[in-house]
Amino acid sequence: MKVLEAVRRPAVTIPADASITEAAELMASSGVGAVAVVDAGELVGIVTDRDLVCRCVARGVRPDARIDSQMSMPVHTIAADADVHDAYGMFREHPVRRLVVIDGAGVVGLITVDDLLINLSSHLADLSRPVTAEAVFGQREAHSPEVRTSVR
Repeated sequence: MKVLEAVRRPAVTIPADASITEAAELMASSGVGAVAVVDAGELVGIVTDRDLVCRCVARGVRPDARIDSQMSMPVHTIAADADVHDAYGMFREHPVRRLVVIDGAGVVGLITVDDLLINLSSHLADLSRPVTAEAVFGQREAHSPEVRTSVR
């Protein structure tokens, strides 16, 4: 599976000269916990909800300060067409919870540890269905709809 297939929502970006308040409002209205910071279309950083709390609020940074003064750099990126196993590896290597997904046009998404866990859990559920059916119905073929119907 490709990384872009595991991304659950499109990227939310904000200009580097936006304020901290604008970043917080954008996160709230978009329902995301991070925004990619761009300058002239180029990725320059990332800001998370945790950054806003720990770097801005806790330190008394003015809400009208530029967001690029509080963003994290360097940004860990991954290609949209990379395999999700590459993302697993990057999350093991780097102490981050999000990777910015990029392609030739720029930022296309963010993939999170949560995205991968949700993806993995759905695959595990798919794998466990036949085993669960066998345990419940006592038949190896019980995972087919016809057998389940006839057993009931």
